[in-house]
Amino acid sequence: MPHAPLAGRSVLVTGIGREGQVGEVVAAALADAGASISAVDLLSDAAEARAAALRTRGARADAYACDLTNESAVQKLAETIGSKNGGRLDALVHLAGGFGMSSVADSALAVWQKQLALNLTTAALTARAFLPLLRAARGAFVFFGSAAALPGASVANVAAYATAKSGVLTLMRALSEEERANGVRANALAPISIRTAANEKSMGTDARYVEREDVARVVVWLCSDESRPLTGQVLPLG
Repeated sequence: MPHAPLAGRSVLVTGIGREGQVGEVVAAALADAGASISAVDLLSDAAEARAAALRTRGARADAYACDLTNESAVQKLAETIGSKNGGRLDALVHLAGGFGMSSVADSALAVWQKQLALNLTTAALTARAFLPLLRAARGAFVFFGSAAALPGASVANVAAYATAKSGVLTLMRALSEEERANGVRANALAPISIRTAANEKSMGTDARYVEREDVARVVVWLCSDESRPLTGQVLPLG
């Protein structure tokens, strides 16, 4: 491997998803950069499929199923992964989340609660549970916001999603400020729609997308020492 900026590093990827989704390419790029991967998804078969695909590339990869909206489940996951990685974790890429249409006037409370839970609660619980492992490694958090959370973006009919993603960006900044002295970095990507199988099915092939490979390259960089000491930053993509 001619260039392996993450050789010997351990990286957790949440919301790893199924074939054709963002996590597939992000995890492969991290593995190709030398990292061992902890692949986490709500569904055990999705996590195991991605881990198995990584192992065929010669990477070390373990699969875990976890409901990241459940505080005790996330804490147990952190303990399990910590015990397998010597009490440390070099990077955490939080891809877990979900999208849904909503308007302020007409959306039911359940819609707002679901978007906040999938996008913001998962990020907060995961960050808190895994923070001791990141401190031990002076590691890096990478969060996924959205272009919809950037100033001036159109947010009509995506109110709950945009609100939740704005919260993720605020969480990232708070984590960056609070943990800077511990050597822990936190940054976020704010992509437009990413070209995935699901997005192409719902929005068509001619919509404006950022490619999964471009997203993956930025994630690898943010997880590596090449991006140090960058922290507290939001990187728009697309």
